Amino acid sequence: MTLQQQIRANRFRTVLVLAAFGLLVIALGGAAYALGGSGMGVLVLLVGAVYGVFAYVSSGSMVAKLTGAHPVTREEWPEVYHLIDTVSIAAGMEAAPPLYVVNDPAPNAFAAGRVPAKSYVVVTSGLLESMSKRELEGVLAHEVSHIRNRDVRLMTLAAVLVGVVALVSDLLARMLYFGGGRRRGGDSGQGWIFLVLAIVTILLAPLAAVMVQMALSRRREYLADASAAEITNDPEGLALALRRLELDHREIQHVTSATAHLYIETPLRNATGPAKIVAGLFNTHPPLAARIGVLEEAGGFRLPDDLPVAPDLEMPTA
Repeated sequence: MTLQQQIRANRFRTVLVLAAFGLLVIALGGAAYALGGSGMGVLVLLVGAVYGVFAYVSSGSMVAKLTGAHPVTREEWPEVYHLIDTVSIAAGMEAAPPLYVVNDPAPNAFAAGRVPAKSYVVVTSGLLESMSKRELEGVLAHEVSHIRNRDVRLMTLAAVLVGVVALVSDLLARMLYFGGGRRRGGDSGQGWIFLVLAIVTILLAPLAAVMVQMALSRRREYLADASAAEITNDPEGLALALRRLELDHREIQHVTSATAHLYIETPLRNATGPAKIVAGLFNTHPPLAARIGVLEEAGGFRLPDDLPVAPDLEMPTA
């Protein structure tokens, strides 16, 4: 798939995402009607629509607040900015995106923003501490690829709209708990049917939102890996970075399911027992081993099983 085909496909997926989340909000509006009448249904639809528009316009700043990311300047991070300048030029970007940091020892990174000109790349302090310059360049190229390929709008929008659905679902669940639906339930069989459908909708809407989010993510990571390898002409560098992430089992301390799909590697991976099976089913990322295998096949190399921690980057102050 060429770059222009990727961009067109992502624009089409953006429309599908908006339509899918719009249908979820309409379904929740129907649930509100069943619980509290037409007035409540209209109110929920208005809240969902207004918050959705607000979230779309300010999605970049909202994601930064949700993840605890804050910007850093070129004076603070000259060496890291030099790397992102290099990969941005190689990617054909008009300008390099600004850098943000999350103060967290777990290594990870993501890109966010509504349009390329207003997008940014986020790295954790743990990523800078554990990656060599070559590996960090691969990670930055991966995130710049998300921006160049117009993935970030889709990813950021999905993160915010999952929050919209969760907010409305929680509001309706509280209505139900405090006695909503009794007036429409009554002794009417039809009323009870509406009430049951409303409960099912409230319970399943957040799950459906996560499913939409998950559907966007897995193939996109493979495309960004391939683009990063092309940008740097070094698939082994990115593969080394992914292997280092695979060997590090620390989780980011402050992360939500709404933003988990943004990261280069899932930040929610320490579940055990039955929860691990469920987490695997709803994982927004393909397995790191599979992604490394694709890069190995494309580059004609084989990574060692273990990697020494030998960063050669002059650490900036996070």
